[in-house]
Amino acid sequence: FIQNLNKKMKSILSILSLCFVLVSCGGDDDNGDPNAFNEPTTAGLSYSNSQSDFITTYNGIRATLQSNSNISVLAEVNHTANAQSVNQSLRNTRIIFFGNPSLGTPVMQENQLAGLDLPQHILVYENASSEVIASYNSVNYLSTRYGVQSANTLPQIESALESIVNTTTQNEVLTNSSASINSGQGVITLVSQNNFSTTYNNLRNSIIDNTNLSLVFELNHQENAQNAGLSLRPTSVIVFGNPNLGTPLMQDSQTTALDLPQKFLVWEDENGEVKVSYNNPNFLKSRHLISNSQNSTLEDITNALNNLAISATN
Repeated sequence: FIQNLNKKMKSILSILSLCFVLVSCGGDDDNGDPNAFNEPTTAGLSYSNSQSDFITTYNGIRATLQSNSNISVLAEVNHTANAQSVNQSLRNTRIIFFGNPSLGTPVMQENQLAGLDLPQHILVYENASSEVIASYNSVNYLSTRYGVQSANTLPQIESALESIVNTTTQNEVLTNSSASINSGQGVITLVSQNNFSTTYNNLRNSIIDNTNLSLVFELNHQENAQNAGLSLRPTSVIVFGNPNLGTPLMQDSQTTALDLPQKFLVWEDENGEVKVSYNNPNFLKSRHLISNSQNSTLEDITNALNNLAISATN
């Protein structure tokens, strides 16, 4: 009797084990998503998981931009190489700046402050899981932050950006909500006591004379608008960086690279008042979910930007 009982128990256990294996395998097949990846959570970000490696993806985006006669590539920043230049490490992270004044100018005609996020730029980075992500600020982010929803070129900008990234990555472009972004959020503006040229030159000279800073590029939005047969009040942007301060932020949250290097916008409003605007580092912290461990670095950046802006406007 005992022998028969043992045989029956062994048989039941074997069946149960087989069922467990089948259920486990079935669960993996049903729930596994081969296209799933670590999606960035940055507000207002459009992004795509590339099917190619980092270099192929970045070079593909650059080649696509260069092949379009309506687009000018203005600058390329290799954040990884810049980090290495100051003896720090950073996973593959590069950003390319480009513009089309015929599309960008109407946006700034609605609100000159939009020049703070123009020209357009695409960030390509390789995350901790070796996934290659191509990303950019969504048009909804741009329109929400600057209240430029009525700019008639926004649909063209959106279509162009999505096409460039989709063609290169061979994957769909996803977009995070901009619901947490308010009009004018994260923009600090100082009114200058000087005219436009003096303000801009003061700012430029302060950056050049600071051995900790590197001037990346300058862009005269007004001049580019005129070249496209459009009008725009004096509006210029100056882009500069300090890898010693920027790298730790990108190490903490890699998408911060989309808002780096730092930028100053010098502009003259409809009343002839000259202003200097820049991104509040605390806004970058909240947008990119930078941890509190970077508070000291963020404070250093805040003080540096404030001092530069004051020196230009006084």
